[in-house]
Amino acid sequence: MEAKLPVDVERKRIKKIDAVTNPYYGKKPEDRSITELLEDGMITLDKPPGPTSHQVDVWVKEILDVEKVGHAGTLDPKVTGVLPIGVGRATRALRVLLKAGKEYVGIMTLHRDVDEDKIREVCKDFVGKITQLPPVRSAVRRVRRKRRIYYLRILEIDGRNVLFRVGCQAGTYIRTLCVDIGRKLGCGAHLRELRRTRSGHLREEESFTLQDVKDAFVFWKEEGDEEELRKILLPMEHLLGSLPKIIIRDSAVDAICHGADLAIPGVVEVDTGIKKRDMVAIMTLKGEGVAIARATCSTEEMLHRDTGICATLERVLMRKGTYPPLWRKH
Repeated sequence: MEAKLPVDVERKRIKKIDAVTNPYYGKKPEDRSITELLEDGMITLDKPPGPTSHQVDVWVKEILDVEKVGHAGTLDPKVTGVLPIGVGRATRALRVLLKAGKEYVGIMTLHRDVDEDKIREVCKDFVGKITQLPPVRSAVRRVRRKRRIYYLRILEIDGRNVLFRVGCQAGTYIRTLCVDIGRKLGCGAHLRELRRTRSGHLREEESFTLQDVKDAFVFWKEEGDEEELRKILLPMEHLLGSLPKIIIRDSAVDAICHGADLAIPGVVEVDTGIKKRDMVAIMTLKGEGVAIARATCSTEEMLHRDTGICATLERVLMRKGTYPPLWRKH
């Protein structure tokens, strides 16, 4: 069976009403200039071994010569792989990835020889809900907590070294997972090497190194060539890829930007599969991210009801005044 994270669920977009967008306000994310992307962009960075995630933020900030940079999902210094970076106001959207599922590829070293069939059987027991005690050196309080392992695949076994791929809930300690597997095998084990290959919908195939970022920025700054930088620096909306979407009419946008919750009359289209309390992305008809919100009703209710609030705001993403305040006229 194909290994999947919760964000891999397939959704369809359903139209509630017909609506058009005013071309004189807002802008499609793909039409933004490099200067605009430096104010509202994101990078899927391939973190190298050695520096902390916060040090990587500082380097990206210096390379791009911007005031604000942040990341989602801290990686330990020795761990490599996918580190989502937000630039400028895009740091506001990073929160959607903090609780998104993660995928890692790692090497677990056993402390004694163990039959391969037994290794595979024991690893199957760790798929599903597990209980972990965070390691001594961790940023959280050391109390047992439940986490979910979505899949755990053994890719190769070479003596005492086990190459594996694991998809897990955010906050899962892979180092602790290896120790627990070793304990159940009765031989002991530790994590030898680890790489994050996915953070939500962001994958290592679309990641770039710090050197890639530096080279692309220099080409743009000194030669005016923006082709490579556009491949690396993406619109903020790319961070919202794992969330179900609610598309709203232009006349509702500025009200949301001023903190109003989303009322059903403002909904134009909605994704399938939304349940009450789900985190959703509120988008314009041009594909711009307006806000992150919590659904107060399901997809079906949004489609069949004509009144009421369907989502409460958690974080506004769009600048006030991007769309005209038509809501004030009523």
